[in-house]
Amino acid sequence: MLVYERMTHHPITVHPDLPVAEALRIMRTENVRRFPVMDRKTNILVGIVTEKELLYASPSPATSLSMHEINYLLSKLTVARVMTTELITVQEDTPIEEAARIMIDNQVSGLPVMRGETLIGIITETDLFKTFIELFAAREGGVRLTMLVPEQKGELAMITDAISELGGD
Repeated sequence: MLVYERMTHHPITVHPDLPVAEALRIMRTENVRRFPVMDRKTNILVGIVTEKELLYASPSPATSLSMHEINYLLSKLTVARVMTTELITVQEDTPIEEAARIMIDNQVSGLPVMRGETLIGIITETDLFKTFIELFAAREGGVRLTMLVPEQKGELAMITDAISELGGD
């Protein structure tokens, strides 16, 4: 299974000059937790910004600024100031298990999916969990049998024959 088959196609993107407050509003409206950030002129991927980065983009509680000054400064804070620019991406033909390994190894929850240098999607932890549920038919009724089988030629065939003889599928 390849990333292309499980990714979110045509993800919502933002530009670096978008105010943080507006990015958060869009994130909440669209129910997403990360945005690829695209250069406005070249339409090239220049970063990624997560909900956590946007939420942490505020002054220290120990500040001596007034509430008005804080609101003014926050209105001027843009995605460019908080986004991650050291991008980790995958190509559309990357196996899904490789994308999962990359996410784990780099402690990220989503990867922009590229076709060459063009952004075509995003693969997230949620996409991987959905795949996992489907692979194990977790939403379907039935019986699951777990066995420890010796690694010997013909052992698995013998077990499946026995299940079949008893009317199992």
